[in-house]
Amino acid sequence: MKNILSFLLLVTALALIEPVSGSPARLPGVVENIAAAVRAGNSKLLAAFFNPTIEVTLPGKEGTFSKVQAEMVMKDFFLRNPASSFTVDQKGSSAGGSQFMIGTYKSGNKVFKTYFLLKPAENQLLIQQVQFDAD
Repeated sequence: MKNILSFLLLVTALALIEPVSGSPARLPGVVENIAAAVRAGNSKLLAAFFNPTIEVTLPGKEGTFSKVQAEMVMKDFFLRNPASSFTVDQKGSSAGGSQFMIGTYKSGNKVFKTYFLLKPAENQLLIQQVQFDAD
């Protein structure tokens, strides 16, 4: 127990002294805002984080779409599969500034594993790829 407490204290201290930079990978709230948009089933809010072209993979629909087309595809998906819950299971980043988020989207009795890939573009993180796979 003492070792766990020491470890948690060390991790907290390191997190507090880590320098905050203006790089896209360090921008606060992007992943959280995307998760909130998915949780709400709001394609318009989600599309605010889309790259001008984005890869979308959904059950029965797959392709590379413009931002506007991808918003319509996601709107249709959310209408057909309204969110009952969305949880972020894992998130991380790479040295190049890319980030990912893996989660679980539930709609009624349907469960979808989700994957979002974000890459820095124009000094912000934008979704390059979104995937919802039926579990």
